[in-house]
Amino acid sequence: MMETIYCCFLVKLEVNVFGYHGKLMVVDLNTESWYLDDIQEDVFSRFLGGVGLGAYLLYRYSKPNTDPLDPANPLIFACSPLVGSRLTTSSKFAVVTKSPLTNLIGDSLSSSFLATALKGSGCDALIINGKATSTKVLKISQDGVEFLPGSNLKGISTLETEKRLKEKFGRFFRIACIGPAGENLVKFASITNDGGRQAARTGPGAVMGSKNLKAIAVRGNHPIPVFDQNSLENIGQNLTKKSLGPATEKYRTLGTIANVSVFNRLGVLPTLNFQQSTFEQADEISGESISDSHLISNAHCANCTIGCERILTTNDSKEVTKSRMEYESLFALGPLLGISDPNIIIRAASFCDLVGMDSISAGVSIAWAVETFEKGLISLDETDGITLKFNDEKTLMFLLELISKRQGIGNLLAEGTRIASQKIGKGSEQWAMHVKGLEMPGYEPRNLKTMALALTVSTRGACHNRASAYEADFSANVDRTTSGPDRGMIVKESEDFSAVIDSLIWCKFLRKAFDDFYEESSEIFYRVTGIKMTANELKRSGERINNIRKMFNIREGWTRSDDALPSRVTSEVLPTGVSKGVGLSVSELNQMIDSYYYARGWSKDGNIPSKKIDELGLSDIM
Repeated sequence: MMETIYCCFLVKLEVNVFGYHGKLMVVDLNTESWYLDDIQEDVFSRFLGGVGLGAYLLYRYSKPNTDPLDPANPLIFACSPLVGSRLTTSSKFAVVTKSPLTNLIGDSLSSSFLATALKGSGCDALIINGKATSTKVLKISQDGVEFLPGSNLKGISTLETEKRLKEKFGRFFRIACIGPAGENLVKFASITNDGGRQAARTGPGAVMGSKNLKAIAVRGNHPIPVFDQNSLENIGQNLTKKSLGPATEKYRTLGTIANVSVFNRLGVLPTLNFQQSTFEQADEISGESISDSHLISNAHCANCTIGCERILTTNDSKEVTKSRMEYESLFALGPLLGISDPNIIIRAASFCDLVGMDSISAGVSIAWAVETFEKGLISLDETDGITLKFNDEKTLMFLLELISKRQGIGNLLAEGTRIASQKIGKGSEQWAMHVKGLEMPGYEPRNLKTMALALTVSTRGACHNRASAYEADFSANVDRTTSGPDRGMIVKESEDFSAVIDSLIWCKFLRKAFDDFYEESSEIFYRVTGIKMTANELKRSGERINNIRKMFNIREGWTRSDDALPSRVTSEVLPTGVSKGVGLSVSELNQMIDSYYYARGWSKDGNIPSKKIDELGLSDIM
């Protein structure tokens, strides 16, 4: 088969601002062609980069009501203005598309050298449209864009895919790829890069798979101009020092797996498909216990001084398996399924990374299936004669493999809990733990009322990363077991704060290293780009970004009824432990939703008034 090469050469680009190239690369897999489009300077000052730039481009380049797995759904990789600055934690990128899980906006973040390679290719974002006629690899370099055959990579793991492409193209190429889950259109499939880091939530890997695109290989050497390098170096040295201080100690010592013991003690650790909020065997999988017996090394993302990642290994008599481990994977493959053996969790997490799928959605979907089976709503025939049980390695690994292959009951679970429960029916929707189709993360909402509101109203569904509202619940200023009218403003401000972090892009683990986040970030933004922006203007950008996300969702059919928690949360109180008797009623939740809409300046049904759209400078986009 002949390969198609378009060697127009990415030339040095003239831009009016620093920190950006002012260019967007648009690739069409149907015609195997590409072109560079201009991005105006005001787009950067309004949407910054990352998830903000991605949301703007998705609204502009997608047609209303496009099916997420249709070739017309754009897959967008958006860079950050801070990439290339060498500031700590700044080498991140966003993947934005219409989510196959939610049919609303989907975005994921990942940290890796792919971010610097993509920015170095001479563009600030990459949009991939269309569908290749056969499996392809997209190669982007100083020589242009090449559409190469990728059929020989079909069915192999993400790790093996990256290895083979690096052997072929050279070790300086950075790879983003999908595994079998993405190829098989598992709706929570991830995009893997840099040896196992994942852009996982909301299913971007399924969108990539729907385009017959196995991998993207990028190498870029374009210089990324900085407005005031000398000042930036001084700022960077100070920030590095802060990143090694008490504000990040938790992440540098145990990492996020430290959450297990803390959450269990506070009664907010979801267990057995959110039937309980404490786990009797939590000590066996606590960050302290796992570090003592399974930790082999810490790992750093590109340009990161914190090093939060923990690389674990199995230590039983079976084949040795290694895996990165974060709290969310540990929760979803452990307590949520009643599993307390670290070896099982490590193997399951490794499997998810190798096949390329979101471990949160995988674990929550399996937890729903086990409970549904226990209640007699799924038969042995439907599970190939396997009895589904909590605290069972065979159940977990059996279902993970079936999901990745879309075989048997795995074909149902690959749709996610919302669609799976709708197809089974018989009341199983009550314990399908999702919001808007995105599976719930490891925070018990009945005992974290501010977080409950954030999960409910998030534009991408049940998300712990697009608002750090749990910080309010864990503070001394808020009673996390009760609701109140102040929660709306807390969530609104938390979302806007997160939108700025995720658009500049900083790692959220650095957030407490700033004395005044908006003041310091606006100064850094100026030193990088030459664009003057006050702290209030930067804060306003966060509000603008969250509103354009909501505008996209409204355009795609969102209504207020979509802002809701699973029936289990609003109809069942917590049965055991320190949280016994705590619940969250529908009326409580609706009052908090009202307060959130009010804080945002939206109507009572959650729509955005034209006055607010004009106020945020978004009317030209509609």
